[in-house]
Amino acid sequence: MGDFKTLTDMVRLARNNLDKGDWDYLVGAADTEASLNRNRAAVDSWTFLPRILQDVSDVKTSTQLLGQTLRIPVVLPPIGSVQAFTEKGGSAVAEAAADFGVLQILSSSCSPDFEAVAQQIQGPRIYQLYLSGDQAWLDDQIARTISSGYIGFCLTADTQVYSRRERDIMKNYVPMQARMATGTMLDQSGVNYQSTMSWDTVAHIKEKFDIPLIVKGVMNPEDAKRCVEVGVDVVYVSNHGGRQLDHTVACIDALPAVVEAVDGRVPVVVDGGFMRGADVIKGLCLGATAVGMGRFEALAAAAGGAAAIGRALSILEREIQISLALTGVADVADLHPGLMHRAQPLAASHALSAFPLLEEGY
Repeated sequence: MGDFKTLTDMVRLARNNLDKGDWDYLVGAADTEASLNRNRAAVDSWTFLPRILQDVSDVKTSTQLLGQTLRIPVVLPPIGSVQAFTEKGGSAVAEAAADFGVLQILSSSCSPDFEAVAQQIQGPRIYQLYLSGDQAWLDDQIARTISSGYIGFCLTADTQVYSRRERDIMKNYVPMQARMATGTMLDQSGVNYQSTMSWDTVAHIKEKFDIPLIVKGVMNPEDAKRCVEVGVDVVYVSNHGGRQLDHTVACIDALPAVVEAVDGRVPVVVDGGFMRGADVIKGLCLGATAVGMGRFEALAAAAGGAAAIGRALSILEREIQISLALTGVADVADLHPGLMHRAQPLAASHALSAFPLLEEGY
């Protein structure tokens, strides 16, 4: 399963391996799916202004995040129900990330749980927690995260309530992550703790625990500025892949204002529609330290578990190396907005429009 030649082959394998419910859960989004499609359209609309006659005989793709060297500037984001795409769930992603040399952010809404993954797979990773308990419960979870050796703790701030995803509703598909009531994120007692999360939650974590904090779901520069002011260690630009609030601005379009607000004080990560090596270069040109690639991760997992994720990362690395050299830049650290130009996308964009040969029989 790990011997495909192109990322298009990977997507085809994933589609063949999944049933209709799991496939739609992977490629679908909230309501009209406008946020999802806008994410990809915006990535498509940023084009390169390459430089020539630069020595690119030795390109460097590594970067630093939270004291870790990433082989390529890519993060594997948290995916709830990743066990729907590969039998080993979060462990398969952990294995591939550790073997290849990128950071995984493990979701609290997948299996195995974070402590089991830490015991099974050695290597640095971040734990992302959805609040499903009170402050004492939160404190216990963070303490156990630290004890398990995680190098960072992530709060996802754009899931105050669970969105309506019509692909799932129309098929009566219920995600494996948690059997959530429509429109809420309820625990067994009926309390939606995720909707109670506030800046006080962030302040409490920073005051009580010595672990880097990532806040995911930042789209507004005012929120980005406040994140820095209250001590957040990584600002993560995301609209949840279009799976939460419909009709948001595209993540890559929100990125420059967030980067300006952060002003170099902490790293910025971005996700939302990034599928290819050239996409990663675009995110870095616009100021991101690393790019999250959630659907890419899920597609690779569905194509064949840890081996397929590793193969996909290797192809992605080669795409990044080629795109970097052809922009006339030898090191990802030297990418800058002057290499970018805004144009109209060539065609209608959707979740898989980064793979135009998918439907052409190749």
